[in-house]
Amino acid sequence: MRYRGGRKSTNVENRTGTSRGGLAVGGGIGGIIIVLLVLFLGGGDVTDILNSSGGNSVYQQEAVNTAGREDQQEYSEVVFGYLEDYWNQEFQAQGMDYQEPTMVFYTDYVETACGSASSAVGPFYCPGDQRVYLDLSFADELANQYGAGGDFAWAYVIAHEVGHHVQQELGVTDEMAQRRQSLSEAEYNQYQVRLELQADYYAGSWAKYMEGETINGQPVLEIGDIDEALNAANSIGDDTLQQQAQGYVVPDSFTHGTSAQRKAWFERGYRYGDFEHGDTFNAEDLSLGT
Repeated sequence: MRYRGGRKSTNVENRTGTSRGGLAVGGGIGGIIIVLLVLFLGGGDVTDILNSSGGNSVYQQEAVNTAGREDQQEYSEVVFGYLEDYWNQEFQAQGMDYQEPTMVFYTDYVETACGSASSAVGPFYCPGDQRVYLDLSFADELANQYGAGGDFAWAYVIAHEVGHHVQQELGVTDEMAQRRQSLSEAEYNQYQVRLELQADYYAGSWAKYMEGETINGQPVLEIGDIDEALNAANSIGDDTLQQQAQGYVVPDSFTHGTSAQRKAWFERGYRYGDFEHGDTFNAEDLSLGT
């Protein structure tokens, strides 16, 4: 994705450099995967997980290339700017106002309205303060540990998290909180999967919008960008992550959807690019995205 010369969002906070000492999470990537099974590209109600993981432990990051991180931060700010443009347009078309979220960059550890978190939880959205939290080093982990490289894979991550903000704006998050009070864990997980797949749909819808965007007369999207996003969606399905972490899958514990489902709903968003076709809560077949 071309980004040099693109409009950068100003709804950005830089909290990098803030860290908090403690033990490594899970003793390495295996433990981190377990955490990510619960909150990977998370959304909805993240308070319990953040409060339990942050404050007592922190994933110790290796030193990173400063220049590379600066480029990645600029890229993220441009992606966020395009997401603002798209969702303002979509909400206005529906006669609604859109409250733009804020993107927060951090390293190792961060305090949020949903609790404290270490970078082990991966990128997440906190509805309590309407912020998307990103530790940029996670992009390296996404590529190296999950085989989901490419700059547009990272754009998909950001777009998915902003999708959770859209759900907050539409009242879906509040409806989920009400359901949680009356459902068993297994029943609630089924709704959580639909919440996450809808965020994937919204990410695909934004990708469709990006087809028409240009910088200095050149298309913003490049050959292979959509494939990078689809590969990322495929790499982080609950079934794939559980198989990697423990050698078997437990469908009742799924909270984000299978690899096939995540790909299907991103593809559906990319095909339709609207609100109308993104109702995962009433879909009969989640794997087909229909």
